[in-house]
Amino acid sequence: MNSILLPVHPGEILREEYLAPLGLSAGALARKLNVPRTRIERLVAEDTPVTIDTALRLARFFETTPEFWMNMQTGYDLKRQAVEKRAEIEAIPVLYVA
Repeated sequence: MNSILLPVHPGEILREEYLAPLGLSAGALARKLNVPRTRIERLVAEDTPVTIDTALRLARFFETTPEFWMNMQTGYDLKRQAVEKRAEIEAIPVLYVA
């Protein structure tokens, strides 16, 4: 039996690994990052992706790197697209070079 790991949205990581342990709300974080409250609310609700601007701000605030946040987003997007477009991608022939 193959178990498939579902992609993890960066908003889930932000919510569960950063905000919850700190007792910080999305609105409070948004104020600290100087962004609209809805941007962080939508991110932690997994309704929107991490943008470059948000990654830069999160990295500064949490002392991480922008790449940390953007790599999570890229990994999430790749996994979702791989599942959604599996048949289409598998139909592409492989170039074999001798």
